[in-house]
Amino acid sequence: MKLSRRQFNLGSTASFASAITSSFHSNSTCCAQNASSKTTGKSSVPTHRDTFALIKSAGKIPVIFDTDIGGDIDDTWALLYLLKCPELDLKLLATDARLGDYRTSLAAKFLTEVGRQDVPLAISVGRRDGKGNQQDWVGDYHYSSYEGPISEDAADAIIRTIKTSPVPVTLICVGAVPNISEALRRDPSICKNARFVGMHGAIHVGYGGHLPVVPEANVRNGIEPLRDTFAADWECSITPLDTCGIVNLDGDRYRTIYNSPARGIKELMANYRAWLTRVRWLNAKPNPTTKSTTLFDLVAVTMAYSEDFMEMETLSLSINDTGVTLINEVDGHDVRCAMRWKNLDKYKDHITERLTSNL
Repeated sequence: MKLSRRQFNLGSTASFASAITSSFHSNSTCCAQNASSKTTGKSSVPTHRDTFALIKSAGKIPVIFDTDIGGDIDDTWALLYLLKCPELDLKLLATDARLGDYRTSLAAKFLTEVGRQDVPLAISVGRRDGKGNQQDWVGDYHYSSYEGPISEDAADAIIRTIKTSPVPVTLICVGAVPNISEALRRDPSICKNARFVGMHGAIHVGYGGHLPVVPEANVRNGIEPLRDTFAADWECSITPLDTCGIVNLDGDRYRTIYNSPARGIKELMANYRAWLTRVRWLNAKPNPTTKSTTLFDLVAVTMAYSEDFMEMETLSLSINDTGVTLINEVDGHDVRCAMRWKNLDKYKDHITERLTSNL
C-alpha cells in the first residue's frame, strides 16, 4: 500500500519523530536525567514516584498505550478512560502483532470519532490481515484515512517516543507485549527513560476472583516477550487478576455512564453492542444497557498516575511454559503487583466520574 502524507515508516522519515518531539517539548519542563535512583538491585531508572511527581512539575505524565484493542471490549473502555485522565498525555498508541490492520483501523476510527486525531498510531510487525469482534463498528473504515501520523513499525515508534522525551515515559501495556520485547531487543537503553505498567498475570486467584490460578490471557499469548519485559532493567508494575479481574460496573454507576452525554460514551456503547454480537467466550452475555463486562485494562491505566486505590507488593515473579505467573524467589524478577483493593467501591466511583467527564 502506498503511504500517504499521514502514514510514515519511521525507518525512512523523520516526520513521525518530529511530531513526537515537538509534542513533548511543548508541555514538558523537567529532564529525565533528574529521575531518582531505584534501589531494588537495578540501575538508576525512573520509578513510579518519579512519574507521579510529573503531575505537579510538568502537569502530565507522557504515556504509550500498547494494546490488543478489538479482542476484548475492555481495551476500548480503557482507551476512552485514558483520554479522560487529565494526569496523562497519550504520546503513542501501538497495536498488537495480530490483526494489525483491524486493530489500527478500530483505534483510528475511535480516536477520530472522539476528536483525538492528533494521537500518533503504530502498527506491530506481524500478521496484519483478519477481522475481530468489533468489526461491525469499524465497517469499511481503514486507518489510511486517519489524519494523525502512523508508523508501520511499532517497536521503532516506541523507541523514538521514549528517547525523544525529556521526561520519563510510562508504558501502559494491556495485551501481550511483543512490541515491548522487540523495542528492548533493539535498544535496551530505553529503560533509562521509561517504566512499565501492565495488565498481566494471576498470583493467588484466577478469573472472577476464583480459584484455580490460571494462565492469564495476556501472558499466555506472549510468554517469552513478557519474560523479556520483566527481566529488563526498569521498574515493572502490574495489575494481575487478583485486582483487575473483579472490576465491573453495574447499577447506578453503569446507568450514569450509559445515559451520559459526555463525549465518547455513544461511541463506546456502540462498540460494546457490536462486540457482544460476535464474542464467543462469554458463558452469559450481559445486557449492554445495565452492566459492563470485566474492565481489566482500566486498572493498568489508573496505575500510570496513581496507586492510591490498591495495595502494592513487590514480588519475585517468573512465568512457566504454560503461562502461569509464579512467585519464584530463586529465578524470578522483582515486579510491583497490585494485590488487593483498599476500597473497590471508591475506585468504581472514580472511574465512573472520569468516564462521564468531557475530553
